[in-house]
This record gives sequence, structure tokens and C-alpha cells, in this order.
Amino acid sequence: MISLFRKYNPINIFWLAVLLVLLRINYVVNAPAKIEFTFVEQFARLLFPVAYEYALSPVVNVFLAGVIVFVQAILLNQLCNSYNLLGKSTFLPAALYIVLSGLFTPFLVLSSPLICNFLVIAMLYKLLSLYKGNDAKSTAYDMGMIVAVGSLIYLPFIYFFLIIWITLILFKPFDWREWVAGIMGYATIFFFLAVFYYMNNRLDQFYTIWLPLTTKFPEHININYYNYLVLIPVIVILLLCLVKIRQNFFRSYVQIRKSYQLLFVIFVVAGLSFYVKAQFHLSHFVLCAVPAAIFCSYYFLYATKKWFYESLFALLLIGIVYFQFNTF
Repeated sequence: MISLFRKYNPINIFWLAVLLVLLRINYVVNAPAKIEFTFVEQFARLLFPVAYEYALSPVVNVFLAGVIVFVQAILLNQLCNSYNLLGKSTFLPAALYIVLSGLFTPFLVLSSPLICNFLVIAMLYKLLSLYKGNDAKSTAYDMGMIVAVGSLIYLPFIYFFLIIWITLILFKPFDWREWVAGIMGYATIFFFLAVFYYMNNRLDQFYTIWLPLTTKFPEHININYYNYLVLIPVIVILLLCLVKIRQNFFRSYVQIRKSYQLLFVIFVVAGLSFYVKAQFHLSHFVLCAVPAAIFCSYYFLYATKKWFYESLFALLLIGIVYFQFNTF
């Protein structure tokens, strides 16, 4: 199947849809009676005063989540091909994103982090354009606004603001105006939110928005390790990807090298920001799917032993389906 998606053939869009259905059909059949969906954070509920958490049936919820994942996969694939991140045009980023966004059952339903992946992809389009752009101030301002909108939807997204400054360090010479532009973009959205609080006589509660940011990083997390065995093939693929990137790193263009450094930063920031929410939700880590899909695609595109990489991909698919049927 990897050989199929290695080719940049429009017919692969059909096979992407087939892959999407295969990884989600079991959950549709065995979905719970109710699935909660929270579109925005509690402090932004003034903007959406209607009750919508259980408005969608489980089937509709999973269907819409699948449509969102499919659209995001196509956008991510176009991003990789437009900026030549892999060196060749291919459908691997789309295929790997669909697979990684189906790793765990919480990834299969509508969630705030899944919606925020649209913003992650939009940020990548903007951030990767900084390398050859002349004026980064407007881009930094736009990025600040994107992060602010993401924070309204899912508060841990606020840490993606660090990515704006890190990108400026990687791609541009220091200019304090560009750094301030990002802050101004972020402040613009929350200024209008503060006005909305004021109009509803709740301005005294505005400071509570930031209280979760004082949450300490947990010293211990209770998890059932059997439920995470499906990550073993993913970890192996990522490690093999690091080997491949290391082999080709200094033979790549400077822009590509910096782009992969940026993707690694996004992966780390997305993964470590989970602790902001008082209650741990596995759906948070779907934010890591965008950079992880690109890394995995890099390995599968340049792997040479077909029997090995096809077997590894098949093992990943089998593991995902198996753990959908079995919980420990």
C-alpha cells in the first residue's frame, strides 16, 4: 500500500477515502450512545450560548470527524508538495495523517484539538513562507491571531505562540518589531473578547481565563500501557525517519533543514502542552499528527527494503484495528 501512495496519482484520493473508512468503520458500528463534543473553551461560551455538546448523533459525529480528517489530509499533502518538504510529489503525507489520526478511539470523534489541526496546517503555510518573505511583521501578526483563535477553541494551543518566535529565530535575522507583531496579533483577538465580556458585565471574570496556565506539570500519569502498544510501530517508524534525515540532512537545502527543525519543535510543543487541561484527554495528542505524518512520510518515501516498510505499515494498520476491537 505504501508503494501506491508513493506515487502522485489523483486516483490515490479514492484510496485515501477507502483507508479512512477502513480505520473508522468499526467505531461507527460500536460507537457509544452519546459522544460529547466541546467546540470552544468554557471562557468563550459567551460567543456560543447554545447547548450543542450532545446535539450530534454518534454516527454523524464520527462521519464529520472523518470528513475533517480527510480535508486536513489533502491540505497537508498539498503543503508538503508545495514546499517540497519531501523532495518528491507524493500522497504519503495524506495517507500517514489519516492513519495517525486513527491511532486511538478518542481521535475518531469530533474534538477541539482535531479542529485546531486546521490552524496548525494554516500556521505551517504561513511559517514556511517566512524563509523567502521580505516582510515578516504581517505574517507574525497573522500567526498571533491564529494562535489566539486556537486558544479560544482549545486553551493548550496558546503554547503554539512559542513556535512563532522560534520560527523567527530559525528563518529570519532578529527584528524586535516582528516579535512584537506576534504579540499584537494575539492581543487583538483577546481585546475583542474582553469587550464582549464587558458588554455582558463579566469583565471581572476575564482574568480567570489564564488560571489553567499556572497548572504544574504532572509528576506522575496513570496510564494503562497495554492500550498504547499500538504506538510501538509509530515509534519505530519515527526512529527510522530520524536515521534517514540524519543521512540526508546536510545534503538538503537550508530551507528544508530549517523546516524539519520547525516540525520537530511543533511536535514537542504540541505533545508537552497537554498538562494545561485539568483533566487529561488523549484526544490532545492528535495535534502531534501533523508533524508526525510528515516525518513518517519521509521514511516511507526513501526506504529501500519494500518487504520491510510494507510489513511495518501493515503491522501499524492491523494494530489500530485490533485495539479498536479490544480494550484492556
